[in-house]
Amino acid sequence: MTQQTGPVADAAAPPSAGPAEPRVAQAPRSLSPRALLSRALSVPLVLGFAVFLPLLVLVQQGTGPHDSALWLQLALTIYAGVRMSAMILTSRRKLLAGSFWLFVYMAMGVAPLVQDVLGRTPTPVVGTRSDLTEAVALVLIGCVAFDVGALLARHRPERRREAATRPALVHRRRLYLLTVLAFAGSALLVVKLGGPAVFFTSRQEIISSVEEAGLSQADSQAGQAMVRGFGTVPALIAWLAYTRWLVTSRRARRSVVVIAVWLALAALNAVVNNPISNPRFWFLTVLFSLLFTLFPVSAALYRIALSLGVVVALIVFPFADRFRYDDANYRPLETTSPFEPLVLKDYDQVGMFANTITYVGSGRGHTYGRQLAGAMLFAVPRSMWPGKPLDTGVVVGQWMGATNTNLSSPVWAELWIDFGPVGMTAGFVALGYAAARVDRRYARRAVRRAPPGSLIAVVVPLVAGYSFILLRGPLLQASGRVAIAACCIALITTFRQDRATGLR
Repeated sequence: MTQQTGPVADAAAPPSAGPAEPRVAQAPRSLSPRALLSRALSVPLVLGFAVFLPLLVLVQQGTGPHDSALWLQLALTIYAGVRMSAMILTSRRKLLAGSFWLFVYMAMGVAPLVQDVLGRTPTPVVGTRSDLTEAVALVLIGCVAFDVGALLARHRPERRREAATRPALVHRRRLYLLTVLAFAGSALLVVKLGGPAVFFTSRQEIISSVEEAGLSQADSQAGQAMVRGFGTVPALIAWLAYTRWLVTSRRARRSVVVIAVWLALAALNAVVNNPISNPRFWFLTVLFSLLFTLFPVSAALYRIALSLGVVVALIVFPFADRFRYDDANYRPLETTSPFEPLVLKDYDQVGMFANTITYVGSGRGHTYGRQLAGAMLFAVPRSMWPGKPLDTGVVVGQWMGATNTNLSSPVWAELWIDFGPVGMTAGFVALGYAAARVDRRYARRAVRRAPPGSLIAVVVPLVAGYSFILLRGPLLQASGRVAIAACCIALITTFRQDRATGLR
């Protein structure tokens, strides 16, 4: 059996130059089971996400006012529900767009709608009700701008040069180097924190160990995120690369060495990337990226993941915080309604956006890129940059007088505080355009006959999973792992097929 020596061509071969043959009328093709399933699911999906669930929230008893902010929030929820239904029913697997609309529907749609109806907010909204109304309207504008960007990408003609571009592959020998660095970085983290046992206690114990080791700075979580990133990100990327190698290469599945390294990396990730010692959003990244690295062409898995994402966000996610505190400080979550967990701090994104608008309007003004520069230059120590900005959530939280300033700052707030409404809208157009372009290339390249070392089948699931953290913010906290992941991916990237994994 011969192996392929190049990527599969995306376009069909041109027709021969011979004489044209008369066309024979063909009977219409019958609908495939997948098309019938899509049609059967379309009505209940759209009605469930865009109509029934929002109406179920509206009939809940609460003290929230029925004003323009509530109706705008309802419109945003319906819009996001329709768009997420479209993502589930699409014929292509749109991981980036799907994760965006899943986040918007739950964190910016259903959860704030519950908070408005019940009259309870996880983080106090210090401004007037009009600031909250403005925040909801701007979130909706950002969603429409995202769709505009996706439409621009769809109508952009594909160049022949782009279609013929060689795919990025995983360099075999550099993957070995990344694996060594992953074990070294994770071992250093384990030793610094006092041994592997601390990773199976609680996140509170992990944070205490980081502070005792002198690896964290006051008033910022960026230093801690950077240190933990070196111990977690290379291990995850190396594991995903080996997973993809085993899935696509029969020769790798017969190699005892490759299987042994994969098992060792799995055990390493079980220590440093388990759900006990890591934030839930990061473990969601691990789970999301692993599933779609294992099954990159499964339309059923894609639809199930997005559909069950709503159930997980409603039921599982608020109760999955069991390991945030130790036994002495843990307080079980007691609720009488399935919607009450949505008024907790995990879903404070719209309220914090409203607080950011109030902060800017109080005289502080826009920062014109200063916050974004702080996130991009996160590695610059404060000793060299005394005026280095803090996390946007920390800045707004300190201005609010909040005791706990570890607050979210969604990408809407990050773009708003830097560039105002025009810059925010342009930013979402760019995000929608980039997501659509990457999703289209992923759908074309992540196929069954793709080269065994195809890098896009590893990177896109990883980015899609991490996008929940990026969308939630603050960006400064998320920048450390992004930079480390970019360095790891650059290290193992090659465009020469003879050096890629699975071809020896």
